[in-house]
Amino acid sequence: MIPLKKHISDTSQMIYGCMHLGGGWNSNPISIEDEKLTQQIIETCIDCGINVIDLADIYTFGKAESVVGKVLKKSPQLAEKIYIQSKVGIKLKPQHSISQYDFSPEYISSAIDASLSRLQVEKLDVLFLHRPDPLVEVTALSNTLNQYWQEDRFGYLAVSNMHAGQIAMLEQHLDMPIIANQLEMSLLHHGFVEDGITVNMAINSQSGFPRGTLEYCMQKGIQLQAWGAAARGQFTDTQHADGNIAKTANLLLELAEKYQVSAGALVIAWLMRHPANIQPVIGSLKPQRIRDLTQAKTVSMSRDDWYQILQTRRGADVP
Repeated sequence: MIPLKKHISDTSQMIYGCMHLGGGWNSNPISIEDEKLTQQIIETCIDCGINVIDLADIYTFGKAESVVGKVLKKSPQLAEKIYIQSKVGIKLKPQHSISQYDFSPEYISSAIDASLSRLQVEKLDVLFLHRPDPLVEVTALSNTLNQYWQEDRFGYLAVSNMHAGQIAMLEQHLDMPIIANQLEMSLLHHGFVEDGITVNMAINSQSGFPRGTLEYCMQKGIQLQAWGAAARGQFTDTQHADGNIAKTANLLLELAEKYQVSAGALVIAWLMRHPANIQPVIGSLKPQRIRDLTQAKTVSMSRDDWYQILQTRRGADVP
């Protein structure tokens, strides 16, 4: 294996997601204000103990990578303190005529090169395949990834939105292990829990989470990362929430006093309480919100509180 200056075991338990950096999902050029905000956010993350920056080539149509690249170029001391992970494999309109997933060697090669160029780096710490391509030719894809890894263009390989079978199929052709799988997991999308507690029940087919994937990743030492971890703030917006979400939001407000953190931090803490050692990805553009969410690291949530939150969210006791 290629020696690495940064080892994946040194990454923080929380990750910052850059999906909205760069001025928004539009064709507007990156402004000075966008750069200042990006630098402020990266500095806030470092101050709060977050050292992983999560990107994708499609985020704000490439501007997220570009603005991070600009900031790190101007402030190289920040680059030494963070891990950069980025994803490739999705084509979006209007850059492409048809929205699709593309794991062809030609596209993956061009996408990696483009990401490195926008970020102004020679190497990604972690390269992610963004979403499964049903037309993937696994051997051809693996050959390309093996070549780029041997050329030291990325340190580690990871996947996003893949189930256990897809990971296993890909791994058998690779020279390097798959070290992470990023999936939607949160108190809002709690299928990762439902998949485990509704075994042998018809309702299990409705969980939406790929069956057995959580256990497969835990067994194989594949780090689970959770996108959408803060549930888009739905459990902290008590004025507009309704039904089980509103009841859960009110419960979190009560428990926030007990744990001396924000309700939003408890949404993250509930996710982190799971023994899978999930890394939550948070993506607020407000530095104070980032600080509030990182309070989750101070919470040692009791079993009873964890189950009370789950059952309130479910609207029913566990089966």
